[in-house]
Formats: sequence, structure tokens, C-alpha cells
Amino acid sequence: MTTSLDPTASAVRLDPSADTTADVFSAAHAPVLTVDAGTRLTVRSLDASGYLAPQEHPGQEQPKLHPDGRGHCLTGPIAVRGARPGQMLALHLHALRPDPWGWTVAAALDTPVSRRLGLADGPPAWLLWALDADAGTGRETRGFVRDLAPFLGVMGVAPAEPGEHSTIPPRAGSGGNIDCKELVAGSTLYLPVAVPEALLYLGDGHAAQGDGEVGGTAVECPMTTELTVELVDDRPLPGVHAETPAGLVTFGFDADLNVATGDALDAMVLWMAGRYAVDKATALALASTVVDLRVTQVANQTWGVHAVLPTGSLR
Repeated sequence: MTTSLDPTASAVRLDPSADTTADVFSAAHAPVLTVDAGTRLTVRSLDASGYLAPQEHPGQEQPKLHPDGRGHCLTGPIAVRGARPGQMLALHLHALRPDPWGWTVAAALDTPVSRRLGLADGPPAWLLWALDADAGTGRETRGFVRDLAPFLGVMGVAPAEPGEHSTIPPRAGSGGNIDCKELVAGSTLYLPVAVPEALLYLGDGHAAQGDGEVGGTAVECPMTTELTVELVDDRPLPGVHAETPAGLVTFGFDADLNVATGDALDAMVLWMAGRYAVDKATALALASTVVDLRVTQVANQTWGVHAVLPTGSLR
């Protein structure tokens, strides 16, 4: 089933509260909102930690919506009426607007990256950002300024497996903490539906991020996202993939970087073989001339790699 999108349609709004957020994925969660495919949504999410107010000084522990949070503070789950396993949930991202504040912290956890850089035993470094969504810039308290490119770090559906599932590692079968900076406004992310009604969770707003999210966090912020949810049956790939302003994007997620790289590349080559009506070896040869492989993130217990076929690069 494919629905037509009406950009002028009024949006259904969902705001974060104790009753409309979760810090784990679970097929057993009751939906906080049920919508039809084709519905335009405005979804507000808190930052990943669920802070209820900005930090006034670096590292300040402000009140949180979930004081004992086990993972990201996500808005949802949102049920999509009629969604069934075997379909794809398409998230058409129309607009993403960060709140006026954000933060970044590095070396706060003992990770392979912080150990490799000799920072695992030292104090963490914090950045506090004033975000101007209209100007598209963020200013850090030391005076550093960078352009914004907002996206959601977490967009995922409930996994089919029973029980509660951490929001931290991304999953090939349901998405989640993908942390891909290409998923800006104008993108469409495709997620495999794993359980009836999909059960979609959104959050972990990033006002900006570099490929890799090398310090473990981006410019973390609350976010207001405008999107349309759609159900489709005719996608060229069975796993998580996206169409973005930068190009076509495929993903690999695994504890082994080689496996994650292979999965992202295999999906891209399969997509190209069908798109250009060539055999897989020819698609790989073409990919070698135009496709970029990027490390999506190193921060979430699972390596993320994404392959990008840049827009207009192959005609």
C-alpha cells in the first residue's frame, strides 16, 4: 500500500511527557498515539537524556523526565494502523527544528575510543551551545560557531523479539540509534515493520554531528520534527535504507567493523544492480567509482557504516 502525501494537511501533534515517552523499545508497549498511514505528524522530543531545562554550567545535572533512565528519552511508541510485518514504514522528514540550547560531552565513559586516546581516566569535556534555528548556527560558550544540520539520532520501531531492548545499539531489523547525519529534512527513512502497527519511537535530537560521532555525543538537543508516516510494500531492499538530499544511503550495523562495512556495501550494490539493470559485479564496479563509505558512528556498542550514492553522480 502506498498513500499520497498532502504537504498542506494539518499535523497531529505529540509532545513528550511521562505518559508519552519511553527509554527502551518493546513490542509490549501500549501505543501513546495511533495514526493512519499518510498522517502528517509534529513530534516533539526531549534531548537524549531527557533534561527538562538547559544546563547553566557544564555538567550540571538538571531535572530529567526519567531520573533513572535506561536509555534515550524517546517520544512514542506511535502505532500506524494496519502496519504488518513484511511492510516498510516510510518516514518522510519535512522539517526538524532544534530548541535554543544543546550540549556535547566527550570522554565521559570508558570506551575503546576514550581508552585509545588516553582519556578514559580523565575528566570529561563539556560544550554548551546556544542554538539559533532561524539563522542555522550554534555558538558554544567559548565562542566557537558552527552551522546546524539537525536530524534525529534515533528513529526506530519495536523489534519482534519479546522483552525490553536497549535504545543504544542500532539494529538492522528495526533501526533505532542510527546516528546518521544525512537524515536531515527532505530525507525519507525506510524501516522494516517488525510487529503489528509498527510501534515507532523518535528522539535523540542532534542539532549537528560529524560522521562517526567520535566523542560519543553530538550537539544534543530537544527537537520538533514534522514528518509523514507512510506504509510501502515495493522497496528495493528489505533492510533499513534512506533517500536523502545527499543521495541514496544504505547501512550496516555490527560489533565488527568489517561486517558493518560489508553489510552497507552489499545493500548498496544490490540497490544499484536493480536501479541500473546490471549484474551484481557490474554494480560493484560502478559503486567503486561513485559510492562513498562512511563510518556513521563509533559510540553505541555497535559499529555503524553507511554507503552513499551521491545525488547526480551516476546518470
